[in-house]
Amino acid sequence: MTALHRIAIGGRELEFVRIPASRPALPTLVFLHEGLGSVALWRDFPATLAQLTGCGALVYSRYGNGFSTPLRERRAASYMHDEALATLPSLLEALEIDETVVVGQSDGGSIALIFAAGHPSMVRGLLLEAPHVFVEPLSVGSIASIKGEYERGGLRERMAPYHGDVDRTFYGWNDVWLSVEFAQWNIEEYVRRLTAPALLVQGIEDEYGTAAQLEAIARQAPAPVDRVLLARCGHSPHRERRGVLERVAAAWIDERCPK
Repeated sequence: MTALHRIAIGGRELEFVRIPASRPALPTLVFLHEGLGSVALWRDFPATLAQLTGCGALVYSRYGNGFSTPLRERRAASYMHDEALATLPSLLEALEIDETVVVGQSDGGSIALIFAAGHPSMVRGLLLEAPHVFVEPLSVGSIASIKGEYERGGLRERMAPYHGDVDRTFYGWNDVWLSVEFAQWNIEEYVRRLTAPALLVQGIEDEYGTAAQLEAIARQAPAPVDRVLLARCGHSPHRERRGVLERVAAAWIDERCPK
């Protein structure tokens, strides 16, 4: 991945990487990571997808993740709305990006949906891995279980190299998902306002969500929705079935988002 930069947005510093386009007329791929993700944890997937499509790319770590400003307070249940409707538009404006294909995983996929509904003129397409539009018992159960794995040390040790304050990153995400106020979280109203086409990708063995999420989006979105269910795949298709995802995603972007 190319050089890491920092930018101040809303009083917080965010780390980011820009990958130049080989076909400058195309929209920019904007990568939104999962709840415990970061710039580095995408590894070279953004660079590969940019190369395959000719698009430029933006990859950044949200506040509280990676080596962006560490979380200072308890996350609010509205944290994905705050990112989609305030931070992300401000970041794109500062970097002079006005046309995007948003690539989001898990929480990042949910943020992408809210952003696309709130800023339709900026979004040409959505490529979403395991997005959530409502809270499922499976998600809550798995997130509760992973807390034990973190506190036993194995997960914490694996996460530590990728985050400036690994405990704040983990508990900031884990606590809000397990909170009483988050139980009613739902973004289906934003799905009903989508104008950009979407490619939805879900692992059949995903431990954090089911195909019911994809079905809810496809049923309610006014825009075209394509769905891919991957066998032998859990919550991270870009790691677990990368070759398949790269081929499908590149072809879909070429078809759905031509210039």
